[in-house]
Amino acid sequence: MFQGVYTAIITPFKNDSIDYDSYFKLLEKQIKAGVDGVVPCGTTGESPTLSHSEHAELIRETVRAVQGKIQVVAGTGSNSTKEAIELTEAACKDGVNGILSVNPYYNKPTQEGLFQHFKAIAERSSVPVMLYNIPGRTSVNLLPETVLRLSEVQQIRSMKEATGDLGQMAKLISLVGDKMTVLSGDDNLTLPLLAIGGVGVVSVISNLFPKTMVRLVRSFQEGKTSEARKIHYDFIDVFALAFMETNPIPIKAAMHWFGHCGQEIRLPLTRLSQNPTSEKFRTVLDSLRQKGYE
Repeated sequence: MFQGVYTAIITPFKNDSIDYDSYFKLLEKQIKAGVDGVVPCGTTGESPTLSHSEHAELIRETVRAVQGKIQVVAGTGSNSTKEAIELTEAACKDGVNGILSVNPYYNKPTQEGLFQHFKAIAERSSVPVMLYNIPGRTSVNLLPETVLRLSEVQQIRSMKEATGDLGQMAKLISLVGDKMTVLSGDDNLTLPLLAIGGVGVVSVISNLFPKTMVRLVRSFQEGKTSEARKIHYDFIDVFALAFMETNPIPIKAAMHWFGHCGQEIRLPLTRLSQNPTSEKFRTVLDSLRQKGYE
């Protein structure tokens, strides 16, 4: 089952194509930092604007590049169950360690519809499935009682929880904690979720600070709670500012500022607005780097 730090990795672009030179350097940075895995083709990777061929190619290239040094959990979600199954089967053939399947968006299925959707995907997957609950993006909330039913499906072994509701997360862990792992889908709730039984995070911030997010999680797991709290509080402003505009706009801007990739982002997303808030974001990031965080 998945636990630790998984980076929801960005997709760098150049001239409207995937910039693999930059991407492979980003993967090497993640490997050297000791993350447990990367998640290509997620929201942070701008999956909604990747063509089907780009989606398949990016997953294949990620598996090839990491060479088994870290796990690859590929985003294969869709609001079409048929399409999600097709993406999942293709990713499995390409050698991923797991797949991330998000709530169907826009069509707003019932809890029974969610159950049937994820069950159908898991039954066609040859690798473990991480469910992804993010009502703010999908307009549907995968409730703990539904997850409990899904935990009986063989391949469903983990959940990325991004409701922002610690009460719901606690109920979820109380129901499925012995059958599934639960990871935070929000960087700012990594430490609180660990405190109530979560086991890690699918992180946006770890694109830029992978070693730090690994330290945060491992410090807590090793009983060094003071160290974990210090990191949490030092990063509390960044956790908020990284979502001042729709993800991945801010993190992609930050990655460009520090020389990791170009600033290209695909419509309908646009580059980070230049205003006092974005200036504060850069100032805070500079301060953290000066303190030795990486």
